[in-house]
Amino acid sequence: GHIFILVFGLVFGAIGFLDDYEKLRHKQNLGLSAKMKFLLQLLAATCFLLLLRFTGYLSPNLYIPFWNTYVPVSEPLYFIFAAFVIVGTVNAVNITDGLDGLSSSVTLPVAVFFTAVAVIWAGYAQLGTFSAALVGGLCGFLLYNHYPAKVFMGDTGSMFIGGAVVGMAMLLRQPFLLLLIGFTCCMSSVSVILQRYYYKATRKIYGTPRRLFKMSPLHHHFEKCGMKETQIVLMYTVVTLVLTALAVISVIV
Repeated sequence: GHIFILVFGLVFGAIGFLDDYEKLRHKQNLGLSAKMKFLLQLLAATCFLLLLRFTGYLSPNLYIPFWNTYVPVSEPLYFIFAAFVIVGTVNAVNITDGLDGLSSSVTLPVAVFFTAVAVIWAGYAQLGTFSAALVGGLCGFLLYNHYPAKVFMGDTGSMFIGGAVVGMAMLLRQPFLLLLIGFTCCMSSVSVILQRYYYKATRKIYGTPRRLFKMSPLHHHFEKCGMKETQIVLMYTVVTLVLTALAVISVIV
C-alpha cells in the first residue's frame, strides 16, 4: 500500500510540475487552466481509488471518528465522495502554500499523526515508514523554507504533499479525520470560495462588488490585518497540533 501512496503523490507532483512549467514557460502566474488541472486531478483520483478497491485496501464504508463505527454507503456514492475529498485536499494544501514555511509546518503534525496511526492502530508498518520519511523530508525542507525562505516547493511540492496526505487518509479509511487534521488547509480553501462568490453576489445585488476578506486565502487576510508571516505560521501550526491531538483521541477511544 505504501508504494501506491508514493506513486499517487508523485502523480500529483507531476501535475504540479506541469503547472509550474507552464508558469515559467510563459513567464506569468497562470500555468495550467483550472479545467485542465481539475480533469487531471480527477483522473488521478479515480485511478487511485480503483486501484485501492481492486487490491482490497478500500471498502465503501465511511469511518465516523469519535463514534468508532462504520457507515456503509453505496459504492458509486463512496467513489464520488472519495474523489471529491482527494481533489479538494490536494488543492487545499496547494492554496495553503502561500507563506514561507506554512504548508510544511502544518503538514508536519499530520505526517507524525499518520506515522503513529499506521504503525500502532492499523498495523501498516511500511506505510508508517513512508509517513516517517515524509516527516524527515519536511523537517529538512523547513531548514531552508522557514522565513525568510531560500527554497520554495511550488505546485510540484505542494501537490505531492497533498496527494501523499490524502492518499494515506484513504488507505487508512480515515477521510473524515482530514477535516480535523487538515482544518487550516480547509479554511484556506473555503476562504477562497467564499471570497469569490461573495464578490460576485454583492456585485449583482449592489452593483459594486465587495470583499468578505481583505485578501484570500485566509492567511493573506491575516497579513493584511497586520500579522507577521512568522506569527501566522505559528498560529496555523499550533491549531493543527491541537486538532491533531483531538484526532489521536478519536482513534484510541
